[in-house]
Amino acid sequence: MSSQSRVFAVPTAPGVAGLVGASLSDQARPGERELCAAPPEMAAELPVLPEPTVERPVLPEPTVERPVLPEGREVAWLPGGPTGLGTSAARALLPPRENRGRSAPAPAGKPRAGDPIPGLYVPPAVPADPAKVAEVDRRLEAWAHELDLFPPEWAGDFAGFQTGRAVVLQHPGAVDLEHLVVAGKLLVAENVVDDCYCEDYGGSPVGLGGRLIIAQSALDPLHTADGYQQQWQEGLAADAPLRSYASAIRAYRDIATPSQVTRFVHDMARLHLGYLAEAAWAQTRTTPPVWKYLVMRQFNNFRPCLSIVDAMDGYELPEPLYSRPEVQRVTALACNATTLVNDLYSFTKEMAVDEHHLNLPVVIAAEEQRGLKDAYLKAVEIHNEIMHAFEDESSLLAAADPVLARYTTSLEAWVAGNHEWHQTNTYRYSLPNYW
Repeated sequence: MSSQSRVFAVPTAPGVAGLVGASLSDQARPGERELCAAPPEMAAELPVLPEPTVERPVLPEPTVERPVLPEGREVAWLPGGPTGLGTSAARALLPPRENRGRSAPAPAGKPRAGDPIPGLYVPPAVPADPAKVAEVDRRLEAWAHELDLFPPEWAGDFAGFQTGRAVVLQHPGAVDLEHLVVAGKLLVAENVVDDCYCEDYGGSPVGLGGRLIIAQSALDPLHTADGYQQQWQEGLAADAPLRSYASAIRAYRDIATPSQVTRFVHDMARLHLGYLAEAAWAQTRTTPPVWKYLVMRQFNNFRPCLSIVDAMDGYELPEPLYSRPEVQRVTALACNATTLVNDLYSFTKEMAVDEHHLNLPVVIAAEEQRGLKDAYLKAVEIHNEIMHAFEDESSLLAAADPVLARYTTSLEAWVAGNHEWHQTNTYRYSLPNYW
């Protein structure tokens, strides 16, 4: 739905074709062709739906679990970053703590292509190595052809949407190229399923649950009687999105521990639940209140991508540490901050196609009866608040345990790299004229 990027949107004219890029809710460009055939249950005409409604409940004060501070401990970044076993290499990749997060200054005029969003609290990213990017793209394209994910005439089109650049930016501490390729396979597979099942390339809210439960089984395999097991295997092999899921998770199993794989499969189920929530609102034409939208975005977000940061960097955050409430909180904060970055950079494209498309500025405008410009600027503030909370609270965890220091550094690197990818992907993104 709106989690990341449209995948196989291919212009009929020569040149760049679409793979990982803008918001998953972006519409197809003129001249783009459809890859995925619509499932049979989507052939029926959609029912007539009521006019949009906006819910406005009165909410109690939320309660959250935060890291418990030792007496006298202040919330502050560790001087020089995390310390302890395994953190030195990751720390060396990042700028000094005092130079990291900063709000992008307001420009004298309209931001230029590739500028950050003015006022957005921005974590600088480690620059992407062009040689790594090119090799990851080459291997991913070969993999996609091997699985027959797209016709042969689309060869070379991956480069236009910078899939390799995305994963190289997001995982600067990755063990090797093969780990980056695995991250790319997971990213491509997630977007193939989203585009073909949820979005415009054969996708629809109608019947989505039935499609997604089969997709989840490509990650979390069926165990049943032999005859039906065979039919399930044949069903996976016959469908390109399911093939992509099954192949990508096999590759991940080869480099990750069983615990890390289970974590990822669980987070993919969370993602699918978020897809279904957005689909339900689309079918009823409901604009939710802001708090409900933020709940949906905590599920329909980048969390599966961040679930793999320790595996990509060659270590494991042990399950007893990962399950701690304060670790779950900083993980969620990182995922939510980076997902709202997608809302903000996708906004212009989404509004050009559908002014009622759900994103954070739109739901703020509807609930608070304010203009889109004011709502957009408030959305920037919400992102910044979440990002500051992530930084402050993860620094406390880093001080408490060297493995947590390494994990929070991996999270921060992913968040920074993903922002850099959004900011500089001018093929997909442009900013509104609000400055």
